[in-house]
Amino acid sequence: MPDHTSPVNRPLEPQRRAIVVGASSGLGAALAHRLAAQGYRVAAVARREAELAALRDTAAAGGRGAICPYVHDVTEYEQVPLLFDQITRDLGGLDLIIYVAAVQPPVKLHEYDFAKDEAMVRTNLLGAIAWLNQAAVRFEAARAGRIVGISSIAGDRGRVGSPVYNASKAGLDTYLEALRNRLSRHGVRVTTIKPGFVDTDLLKNAARTFWVVSPDEAAARTLDAVNRGQQVAYVPPRWRLVSLVVRALPSVIFRRLNF
Repeated sequence: MPDHTSPVNRPLEPQRRAIVVGASSGLGAALAHRLAAQGYRVAAVARREAELAALRDTAAAGGRGAICPYVHDVTEYEQVPLLFDQITRDLGGLDLIIYVAAVQPPVKLHEYDFAKDEAMVRTNLLGAIAWLNQAAVRFEAARAGRIVGISSIAGDRGRVGSPVYNASKAGLDTYLEALRNRLSRHGVRVTTIKPGFVDTDLLKNAARTFWVVSPDEAAARTLDAVNRGQQVAYVPPRWRLVSLVVRALPSVIFRRLNF
């Protein structure tokens, strides 16, 4: 593991600090790379040590800025307060946190597997709450900061295909909305990102896909939405139109759709 406390030499430029939780691959890794390229000092948090080391080395070799790896399982909630404090000390502060971590095991249409369901709730929702609560306390006191949660268009309705994945993302949406309502009066911005299909490992379990975008495109659109101060952003934006149609469908029609 690297020396996290070694500063990047930018004498004329105040360096921004970010945490990306779930950064070892896919959208999380793409976000970490883009933030580093924009001059952030990035703490990359994830379970897989080898992937985190590769992320750090790739950024360093390309001159894209500092990415500091921290190995952590987001379902180990009791570790979060101490790790959050350590990271913010190592970074010398914090300006932005993005929670990306998520799991979506394959679930058959007539399958009700509590172990899979629990894993999704623990990672997709409770892990986000554990990390973003810490950021909320810090940012509220500082009266500044940005919180970003990567949700999904899947959270807009209760689809038949993966009930608990949908529910975990719907819960994340509501939690982020509540944080936004609490923290906006303190100068803190909270953004909910709702991607459609992104070419990551989660896509392996999708029954059908369309409008698939690369992790790098999704990361670029995500950071653009954050920088523009959007409260809720669909990635790509055309998914907002799909969402409007899906949410407008009466339940009696929606429940007959096999997706």
